[in-house]
Amino acid sequence: MKMKLMNQVGVVLLMLTCHFASAQNTNHLKGQSSPYLQRAANQPVDWRPFGREAFLEAQRLNRPILLDVGAIWCPWCSRMDKESYTVPETAAYINQNFVAVKVDYDSAGPLVAELQRAQAILNLPAGLPLTSFITPRGELYYGDGYLPPARAGDKSSFKEAMAEALRLYKDQSSIHANSFSLDIANLK
Repeated sequence: MKMKLMNQVGVVLLMLTCHFASAQNTNHLKGQSSPYLQRAANQPVDWRPFGREAFLEAQRLNRPILLDVGAIWCPWCSRMDKESYTVPETAAYINQNFVAVKVDYDSAGPLVAELQRAQAILNLPAGLPLTSFITPRGELYYGDGYLPPARAGDKSSFKEAMAEALRLYKDQSSIHANSFSLDIANLK
């Protein structure tokens, strides 16, 4: 009887721990109407929706923006979410070095079209998921599509791509020479 009661107490404590851990793992996407954004609301990445506030935060922190475009129906988007954005170590790296912005492909047509066009002009992959690195001033300077957690042949890993994006960001002269200025104010 005593052992059964201890097991029940243990189960209740585990449930409470899981509840509070998931409640603490919310980011700025909580309350968004998009199913794709809602799915990311409990990821450990401190995601923000696309908007002026994200760019102001990037300016304040002097960090580049990691912008992820995906869709609820995209298997490669789900795969990248699972392989990278739900991994605590990867999320911590993102949170320390970038302002993370998540965009739903299905509800941000003009923005997605502009990002894909910009990446194509810069000779960068422009599929889904779309991984873009943007300065706080709105200059897209680096990007890719799906990035695996580990290098696959000549395909960089996500961590390698983030390190390269940070290196390029610190070398502002290379950004000005090889970037595409987005009209942030008019994109939604």
